[in-house]
Amino acid sequence: MTRRETEFLVVGSGAGGATTAAVLAEAGRRVTVVEEGPWVDPDAEDAPEPFSLQEMAVKYRHHGSSAALGNPPVAYAEGRCVGGSTEINSGLWHRLPAEVAAAWRSDYAIDGFDQHQIDAWADRVESRLTVSRVPGAPPLSSALLERGAAKLGWRSVELPRVVAYDGGGRATKQTMARTLLPRAIVAGAHLEAACRVVRLLRRGDRVTGAVARRRRPDGTVEDLEIDAEHVVVCGGAIQTPALLQRSGIRHRIGRGLKLHPTIKIAARFPHPVDHEDVPIQRVTEFVPELAIGGSASRPGHVGLALADSGADIADVGAALADWERVFVYYASIRSDASGLVLAVPGLRSPLVTYRLTDGDLSRLARGLVLLGELLLAAGATELYPSVTGAEVVRRPEELASWWGSVDRSRTNLMTVHLTSTVGMGEDRDRTGADSYGRVWGVRNLTVNDASLLPDAPGVNPQATIMTIALRNAEHLLSRP
Repeated sequence: MTRRETEFLVVGSGAGGATTAAVLAEAGRRVTVVEEGPWVDPDAEDAPEPFSLQEMAVKYRHHGSSAALGNPPVAYAEGRCVGGSTEINSGLWHRLPAEVAAAWRSDYAIDGFDQHQIDAWADRVESRLTVSRVPGAPPLSSALLERGAAKLGWRSVELPRVVAYDGGGRATKQTMARTLLPRAIVAGAHLEAACRVVRLLRRGDRVTGAVARRRRPDGTVEDLEIDAEHVVVCGGAIQTPALLQRSGIRHRIGRGLKLHPTIKIAARFPHPVDHEDVPIQRVTEFVPELAIGGSASRPGHVGLALADSGADIADVGAALADWERVFVYYASIRSDASGLVLAVPGLRSPLVTYRLTDGDLSRLARGLVLLGELLLAAGATELYPSVTGAEVVRRPEELASWWGSVDRSRTNLMTVHLTSTVGMGEDRDRTGADSYGRVWGVRNLTVNDASLLPDAPGVNPQATIMTIALRNAEHLLSRP
């Protein structure tokens, strides 16, 4: 077994891990970042096209086919590559709503979480990245959301993205593999890709490092033991609790999984719609309880959305043949339900469960109807909901049929936002870590990723994850 030694071991290289590594390395600390997935250079000539099937095969865990078991199940996606989910997401940037932050601060007794403090940390994160809006007119897929919202008198907004635009308007997403990870490496951090941490090593109330398995460039595998003075786990809301459980750390770990259950509509328009990117417009009339926006809509995504409707094969075939006029939009909710992540001995992947409440299903039905109303107002001619056997809607008066269709047996749901499987705060009965991510009962073990968020924020969580990660990493430097 090969042995390595470091001061700080950071497990995971996504939004939380990259932020943590950059802060620690730039402070002059010895940092090793371990990433289970491969290094895929986003700027290489043969890099997978964004939102393509090739990208799913290379950068997603399980090639994109993961699900939280329940009735109905909820499909979800995780990035598994250097940079984590920042390499595959849309890069939309939405700060934590003030009312959500206040509720978390009160309900979970989070220290150092006043609004002015959160805003100051968010400002600093944004100064490290390029967060900007589209120069010029928005793409048609976004304009359609704005048009429908305006006709209905609903609030909508163009969200900024973690994107840099050149003089010609060409966008380059500011993923962690392009931004904070290179900064960390320049400052002296060591990055070990294709290296899976199997378990953490523990002695008393301290961790001493980790045991990992590294895949060499020639395809062979070697065992690796990494000694560390401090370990920061940043594997995300599914992999972080699974690693902690495999390491015998279980107090409030893996419970309380939260996500944004999402229902979709494949909308057909009388004209072609752009399909190169994800819409930047969001309907904020009902945020944070309900959000409306647009999804990736390449031919494969359109085909999957149409298949989820279970509509007559002739209708689906006609819509798929006309896919350039079809775009996929969604409504997502904050859920009353919670789920569980459980590492099962003998299984490589954890068991993930999530059971929606009846209230969740009611809110999803409302979201579906509201989304349908908006898309018809925007000029859609046919709506295919992600509910098997639900009516294909062409007129507003037909939307009422959807209310009774959203049930446990026919509704096809997904999410890309998963949080809350550790939870931070000073209430030990409700959290797995303190206000700054230090795991209860382990002096030198910190969590610093989406699993710390006490609840689903109701908006894209990347800004929140990175804001909290910067805050916690700098606090970690101040600890004895």
